Amino acid sequence: MKSRLIIAGIAIAAGSLAGCSSQTARPPPSAVKRVDGIHHIVRAGENLFRIGKAYDVPFEELARLNNIRDARQMRVGQSIFIPGATRQLPVEIITPTDIPALARGVPAPVEPVGDGLLWPVSGAINSSFGPRGVSFHDGVDIAALEGASIAAVERGEVVYSDQLRGYGNIVIIRHAGGIVSVYAHNQINLVREGQQVGRGEVIAKVGSTGRTTGPHLHFEIRKNNAAQDPLRYLPQLCCGSPSDNVTPKS
Repeated sequence: MKSRLIIAGIAIAAGSLAGCSSQTARPPPSAVKRVDGIHHIVRAGENLFRIGKAYDVPFEELARLNNIRDARQMRVGQSIFIPGATRQLPVEIITPTDIPALARGVPAPVEPVGDGLLWPVSGAINSSFGPRGVSFHDGVDIAALEGASIAAVERGEVVYSDQLRGYGNIVIIRHAGGIVSVYAHNQINLVREGQQVGRGEVIAKVGSTGRTTGPHLHFEIRKNNAAQDPLRYLPQLCCGSPSDNVTPKS
């Protein structure tokens, strides 16, 4: 009788151990990998391409993560998960609305802007506006010394002064006539949102923040929020190609 009790006790203990083993084999909930990010609420005028461009995430990746079969079907108020983002961005201000007209072979007419725009910085243009592989370069890159002064090309209101993935420190200024100028990869921004700036006023310093291989200014011009070739709005270079050195003109 005593031996039967001992055997039964061993069987119960073994069953208890087996039960503990099966429980500890399951990964705790905290061990499940989670992707950090936020949910962006779609506003009027936004689409998946513009949202992806603002957050520096391919729109195809956003479509996959959010189970969106047709990226064109977006509605105001829709929630889109953005991996790696920490706050909702003003997409309408940050990104152009459409494929540039010049890319479609229909250059938009250039309307005069006051006395004409200034060159924002002295340097050499090392990347022009237009197709770049499978993507599109919305502006021009002007190589310049680290810390060189960046000037506002015309008077206007600062509508964005902060950091963006890919662009680093960036300043966006709204001018008269539907013109917007963009200055990116700055070492430091010297203006704040809502500030009125004068023509030629120093607004930032040349840097290499964001996704870049060296110090330069990424400069954009937008007309009615569509990207334009900045060289069609800036004073013409005197006697050379766009890769020649340029100096801001007053």
